[in-house]
Amino acid sequence: MSMSSPPLFGKGLKAVGRRVVDNILAVVTVPLTAAALVAVARFGPEEQLAGRLREARPVHLILAALVPAAAATVYLMLRPRAVYLVDYACFRTASNCRVPFSCFLEHAKQVPVLNERSIRFMTKLLERSGLGEETCLPPAHHYIPPYNYCTLDAARGEVDLVVFSALDDLFAKTSISPGAIDIVVVNCSLFCPTPSFVDMIINRYKLRSDVRSVHLSGMGCSAGLISVGLARNLLQVAPKGTHALVVSTETITPNYYFGSERAMLLPNCLFRIGGATALLSNSPAKARFRLKHVVRTLTGAQDSAYTCVFQQEDDNGNVGINLNKDLMTIAGNALKANITAMGPLVLPASEQLLFALSFIARKVLSGKLKPYIPDFRTAFEHFCIHAGGRAVIDELQRSLKLSDEQVEASRMALHRFGNTSSSSLWYELAYIEAKGRMRRGDRVWMIGFGSGFKCNSAAWECIAPAANAEGPWATSIHRYPVDIPDVMKH
Repeated sequence: MSMSSPPLFGKGLKAVGRRVVDNILAVVTVPLTAAALVAVARFGPEEQLAGRLREARPVHLILAALVPAAAATVYLMLRPRAVYLVDYACFRTASNCRVPFSCFLEHAKQVPVLNERSIRFMTKLLERSGLGEETCLPPAHHYIPPYNYCTLDAARGEVDLVVFSALDDLFAKTSISPGAIDIVVVNCSLFCPTPSFVDMIINRYKLRSDVRSVHLSGMGCSAGLISVGLARNLLQVAPKGTHALVVSTETITPNYYFGSERAMLLPNCLFRIGGATALLSNSPAKARFRLKHVVRTLTGAQDSAYTCVFQQEDDNGNVGINLNKDLMTIAGNALKANITAMGPLVLPASEQLLFALSFIARKVLSGKLKPYIPDFRTAFEHFCIHAGGRAVIDELQRSLKLSDEQVEASRMALHRFGNTSSSSLWYELAYIEAKGRMRRGDRVWMIGFGSGFKCNSAAWECIAPAANAEGPWATSIHRYPVDIPDVMKH
């Protein structure tokens, strides 16, 4: 018993200290309030206090009343208007678009420039990717040879299938009429047709002529959170009751790489069809989440970061996305910058104090100490990490010291749907809700990475969890989580 007591005592003392620091405002306020009451009591009876008030000059009494009122008015006017997530919907992939590994590789063998060496390379990529056998590609990629069918019309057909299906689900879930939409923000990095992507939505749903619309292109996989941030900014200056529609997707059809450069073959193996839509509002009516913070980190001023995810032509003129070998290092640096900005907004006082002390100690000792990584598990109950690939999830789990359950949504979304680019975070949020793990008041941290290079994140607070498991996981949630073998160890 005596041997186990000291650790327990130390842990308890640490917990008490953390509680005191986290509630420092209350710890300080209570004694000050007591002291104020004692000071008031020294004035004597109420008659003496009333006499002192009568002796005060009228101007002093007016100022004493007006100054706090004016300060409160200014604070309320300058305080950013709250933004809410009414609901969201993800595209439900169909079984006829499923691409098992064997089918994917069989199609790849029909591409003349891919030799046996390239096929072996792609086979290893798929085995280590974390993707399952149910991920889907658009209809054009199911033809042999696929490059004859990746036309502009086929790309527009993918938009019809993915985006309009998700929007139909969203309008049905929220009971919001398309005519009530005031703002439309769309992000699709690689497909930017004329008329624009936004115009396609306006035409399909006959939106109002005064709707404000934006299409973000070339922003990469983190564009979904950029769209949320842009919609938030517009909602904060709009009249109360305004609705903003956010659409996040990546059109795969025209962006398949038909070359043999290894660094450009990886996107073919990872990216899959998918999309998500979200309805935001500056009114809390029927809202399910409250948007707390959006933090954007851009590192594109550095040449290595700017070129680490780069669309280019290979030596034979085939267009594709080149993923640099230093991508994970660059992503790690961007993440550190992002959590440094996010930390003060969400972390409890105890974690901020430890981080500050660690920073000072490193400065004094010339960086001989390891930097203290704040425990973000004290600030969030759920984590949605961009399902860009197995290595991305592994690295963030290690960096943030997350448990397997805390990254489960990311791993399962990658396994079931693949890398759906900017919409992957919504599939992960849907997984958490389909599992019944979301509770009122729970906090969610979304983290996305994108070309440029960017690391963007958003913090949400749950107001009302989903009532059921409807959505993209409706037919498969009972089979998850699944065991994903670590091929790297074998």
